[in-house]
Amino acid sequence: MTREDPTPADDTDDTGSGSGSDRPTADRVTADRATPHRASWWRMLGRDRAASVAAVVLTLVALVALFGRLVIGDRAQRQDLDASLRPPSLGDGVYGLLGTDVLGRSVLARLVDAAATTLSVAVPAVLCSLVIGAALGLWAGYHGGRRESVALRVADVILSFPSLLIAVVVLYVFSPSALNIVLILAVARIPVYLRTARAEAAELRSRLFVDAARTFGTPSRDIIRRHILPIALPTLLTVATLDFCFVMLTESSLSFLGIGIQPPDVSWGLMVAQGRQYLQSAWWITVLPGLAIVFTTVSATVLAAWARIATDPAQRWRLTLPTKRRGASAAVPPELIP
Repeated sequence: MTREDPTPADDTDDTGSGSGSDRPTADRVTADRATPHRASWWRMLGRDRAASVAAVVLTLVALVALFGRLVIGDRAQRQDLDASLRPPSLGDGVYGLLGTDVLGRSVLARLVDAAATTLSVAVPAVLCSLVIGAALGLWAGYHGGRRESVALRVADVILSFPSLLIAVVVLYVFSPSALNIVLILAVARIPVYLRTARAEAAELRSRLFVDAARTFGTPSRDIIRRHILPIALPTLLTVATLDFCFVMLTESSLSFLGIGIQPPDVSWGLMVAQGRQYLQSAWWITVLPGLAIVFTTVSATVLAAWARIATDPAQRWRLTLPTKRRGASAAVPPELIP
């Protein structure tokens, strides 16, 4: 009697079942490494510790600015001369945690109140300059010719004057107020977005998909809105994040010079100015709002650098690598990493 060999059908079934159980895992790993753009934004942010910390700091600052005044009430303006220049202490309650100023007002409460004032100036100024500058830049860059030349000459004229100098002159002529500061800073920063958007539109207007849209009779405004703006928007948002730092520092400088936010309103820059004469005896009045400015601007800068890579399809794969392999594999595409 001869021993019966396994049938070919059995071999096919075993092989198929074995390879079928392994193939999904291998395919999934290959797909994850070859298509890093599918990675979740939150996962990419979580893998970058510096960007994660920056995002947490900016989120806390935004929440404090939005809801802080509802919590503290009038504590930022409440005076108590008996508690003048008290150092930070846990024995004076929550509002004494960061000490008091010369009028006995809580530094913690004033920091919360100043956060709302500072962001209410910086955010509208950046948004206004972003919208106006991007619209003019995309329009001028797409059409080119005389329109582009006129737009660039106007931008050059505005950029020829330092924005801080323009703000100082205008605020000396007109009354210093939050609205005037927003308008001045918005106008002074428009050329930054105009030149950036113009460069993006001038490079994209000769692309094949733009030529195809023109061939089918698509209006210019629709081409700019549907085809050019989505590609230029990540760069513009990155510039806006960095410009937010500049605007906030400019507002703090104006308040420090005494021509920015005026009492009874308070901003971080004004707090630094009011406490500079007590720097040796009551350092917390000046140092703490200065640290708030530093932490906010540094966090915005770090998050802007992360966002620039995350929104670039050619560089986004760097954020999907493990932290230990980023330094050695920074220039190697993920499909070539062993």
